[in-house]
Amino acid sequence: MGNKKEEILARLSLTRGPWLYGAGARNSLDWKMSTATLINPAILPSPSPSPRFSIPRTAPNAKFFKAPSLHCVRKNCGINGLSKTPSPMDNGGPEDEESSPEELSDDEIEPKNNEIWRLFKEAQKNILYLDRQRVKAVEELNKTYREKQLLIDKIKQLEKKYRRKDNLALCWDLLLRIDSMVLGGLVSTEEASNLRRMVIDSKVSLVDVFSGLQRQRDAELLAELRHFAGGSKRKGFHIIHICTEMEPLVSVGSLAPYITGLSRALQRKGHLVEVILPKYASLDLDEVQGLREVEAESYSYFNGQLHGNKIWTGVVYGIGVTFIQPLYFSSFFNRDRIYDYPDDFERFSYFSRASLDYIAKSGKQPDVLHLHNWETAIIGPIFWDIFAKQGLGNTRILLTCQGFDSQCLDEPDKLALCGLDPVKLNRPDRLQDTNKTHLVNILKGGIVYSNKVIVMSSLHSEGRIIHSMSHGLEPTLALHKEKLLVAPYGFDNSTWDPSTDKFLPVNFSAENMRGKDACKVALHQKAGISSHASSILVGCIISEVSDFDLEKLQAAVQNATRGGAQFVFLGNGAVPTVNRALSYLQESLEDSNVKFFTRYDEALSRLVFAGSDIILCHSFHDPLLQVPLKALRYGAAPVLEAYVDNKFRYSADHDHGITRFSQFMRSTFGIMSLSQVLDEIRNNPSTWKTKISSAMKEDFSWDSECYETHVSAYAAIKSL
Repeated sequence: MGNKKEEILARLSLTRGPWLYGAGARNSLDWKMSTATLINPAILPSPSPSPRFSIPRTAPNAKFFKAPSLHCVRKNCGINGLSKTPSPMDNGGPEDEESSPEELSDDEIEPKNNEIWRLFKEAQKNILYLDRQRVKAVEELNKTYREKQLLIDKIKQLEKKYRRKDNLALCWDLLLRIDSMVLGGLVSTEEASNLRRMVIDSKVSLVDVFSGLQRQRDAELLAELRHFAGGSKRKGFHIIHICTEMEPLVSVGSLAPYITGLSRALQRKGHLVEVILPKYASLDLDEVQGLREVEAESYSYFNGQLHGNKIWTGVVYGIGVTFIQPLYFSSFFNRDRIYDYPDDFERFSYFSRASLDYIAKSGKQPDVLHLHNWETAIIGPIFWDIFAKQGLGNTRILLTCQGFDSQCLDEPDKLALCGLDPVKLNRPDRLQDTNKTHLVNILKGGIVYSNKVIVMSSLHSEGRIIHSMSHGLEPTLALHKEKLLVAPYGFDNSTWDPSTDKFLPVNFSAENMRGKDACKVALHQKAGISSHASSILVGCIISEVSDFDLEKLQAAVQNATRGGAQFVFLGNGAVPTVNRALSYLQESLEDSNVKFFTRYDEALSRLVFAGSDIILCHSFHDPLLQVPLKALRYGAAPVLEAYVDNKFRYSADHDHGITRFSQFMRSTFGIMSLSQVLDEIRNNPSTWKTKISSAMKEDFSWDSECYETHVSAYAAIKSL
């Protein structure tokens, strides 16, 4: 019986031939022949005994057997009876010396007949399976083609994007090289000014024209620049930030993200922005593109003498950055911390004067010198008393304050270190401190000697800043009230965007919120919290323990979980006090609907924003992490952790100078406690979704109100 089965299988392998192994089409003649042979094997051509006989191609590992010819008969054998007849290969073959067997009986025919039909049905199933596989393969091929086209389009977009970045970086390389040419005496300040304007105004791709910039000597590069023809003019401002922080190089507080965020927004809108920083020993230089030392001597005045500095240049996020490294006073910026040393006035007044000396000697003529906090506020009086007469008469001064709590009070005689006259400046209407009249107030001097002053505050009005948050500077601010502007902080909406965020399992937008549900499921799974359709998920990101009243937070969480809310806490693993606070909460809550993550993770942080319905905030004024702004962007309602009625209403009073962000929060989420928000989501889900969708469309990035306020200030002081 086993041999008979093998013979039948061999015969089927010949009849199915190429189809079974994917070599033929179903509607071809081969298909018709192979199907017919299962019914009438007489159709098959008889194999030839010739040694040159070739068997039809099958799969490489297929085995062939010498099979007897089978055919259906009806005479004497019943319906579909079988008989065996000798084939040409059976006659006279060396292995076939026995005579043909007798005709089979009915009892033998029936099981063989059933076996044949079983094999026939199996062959049909195989053929259908292969057909389905073929269709599936075609679909996969089409899908792959579509994905290929999408990938090609994406590559083209990225090439265009990075080509623009390369062009911007090269623009800054050229500008910084021009600075070094001036310091080295290769070109005059007047020619350098013309060359800079030519590079800035050009619409030609600098990558194409000045490829190989790093390999060219200054003389060779200068020859190319002199032959370079620019395009049409742009109308942007040339702004130089002189500051002490910049993200990601050195970051201590809110100044660092503000410098980078605002600078990138300005450059995206066609303005030329550069930054001057001290060359701290602790700088993170990994993000600096093309860092190089300027091969020219640079000197600056301090304490009655000229002192040498090393000048370094590079590009960060498409922004030209200059680093000043003192040689004689090398210890000024070679320390563990950035601030809080007894000689901070000496350190930062040296840097401020060195920055002005560098700008003047390199022939730069910026529209605006943008100063920041007390550390560079001394530039105001130095500029107007000394440098405005050295070819910088068209430059104006803008001072930005992150707050007035740090002002730097020191002895008047120290003003002489950077070339100022203490007697002239130690007056009530200039630098003399209002309360401690024997000292000079450096921040006050910056306010007096600036053309405009911008106070960074997302929530507070100009009136409240002057009367309640001035830290003794109220008389000075009131006297110079016409200079004062209030600007909100922003965030980078190009990297924090749920529609393109690579960290999210599914992207979403205000127009299509389905992906947010998938992110919520993913956050549930990550946190190990059971999910159901009516669950409300609250995220909370703790960066500093001082931001939260732990007892009030515990009470708020317990009250919310009793109503069915769930919580995910994310801490900062680098801060031990945060870990201790989270451990305290975890022990005191002990709820399966509350999950704690002590180690901060970028991907998890974004998932918390995307998967949460609510983000619990200590304050809506969050210039460092920008949690409320990111929450709005990712479709989560920012809600105050310790809500007190009238608290936000007071901080967002009706005085003039209030920001659009403050107005928005006052009319939406800022007037609701956590319990009120939970009730609103449960009782009015459709209205709530509309509210969230509208909030996602609001633009609170650096490119919006913050940018507009600064540009209006630049324009106002340039018209003076």
